[in-house]
Amino acid sequence: MQDLYQDLKNALTFRHGISYEPGHQEFHKHHDLYEIYFFLSGDVHYFIEKQVYPLQYGDLLIMHSNELHRPNFQSKKQRYENVVIHFNPKLAEAFSSPQFDLLACFNNRVMGEQNRMRLTPQQIDDIMKLYERMEIHHSQAKAGSEVLYVATFIELLVFINRLFQNQGNHKEQGMLPDKLASLLTYIDENLEQDLTLDVLEQVVFMNRSYLCRLFKKHTGSTIHEHILFKRIAKAKQLLREGCTVTDACQLVGFNDYSNFIRTFKKAVGLPPRQYQSQQRRV
Repeated sequence: MQDLYQDLKNALTFRHGISYEPGHQEFHKHHDLYEIYFFLSGDVHYFIEKQVYPLQYGDLLIMHSNELHRPNFQSKKQRYENVVIHFNPKLAEAFSSPQFDLLACFNNRVMGEQNRMRLTPQQIDDIMKLYERMEIHHSQAKAGSEVLYVATFIELLVFINRLFQNQGNHKEQGMLPDKLASLLTYIDENLEQDLTLDVLEQVVFMNRSYLCRLFKKHTGSTIHEHILFKRIAKAKQLLREGCTVTDACQLVGFNDYSNFIRTFKKAVGLPPRQYQSQQRRV
């Protein structure tokens, strides 16, 4: 806990962002942080795993570190505003109790499901007040501001988990075409296999040019970007579980060891062996 307080820049980040011409958004850099995303304005569909969420004012999204996610802007000329929080899950674990797990809404659900919460006007007002307090404490240099910053964040997590508990096991109807949903499932289940366009167009019986356009339209990314992200996420999991770097490379479908090392380092910020050593020290 003391180390997390000393390094709050990495353990807990708060950003209230406004943009009028949002550019191309790549998948978020691979990290082990969890994310809370609060949507205020814009014309955005948000892609998470195998789901596409069209957003409206006050939508709240929650993502853990292994969930592939990114905004897909439907209009480039509108005002785009959101509040985004990234946090180290160990910070939340330190404040959880046996009766109330602050990470339950992130961990106790199927990956890529129940990410979005639709808030009532009163709930939107309540969460906006928490964000305003976080923003004030984050910007102040007064004694104790960092403590109040974390305390307000913990209050936010309690609020979100109560929302999650109240919404039950509601599963939203998917917006993705069935062919794309099938393709995403196939990729997830066959990361160690050949996933070239030659193979994938046969999986869904669709011309590759049309398939690539359809994929880009609904997810905002290319098929190649998606596969790389999923392979690196799987490699990180294998390394945390004690798999050797060589075996991880093969099990996620990289045929070239040097390319795996280079790609992993670019995506994660550390080479695989160093990442594994770091995880063992945590």
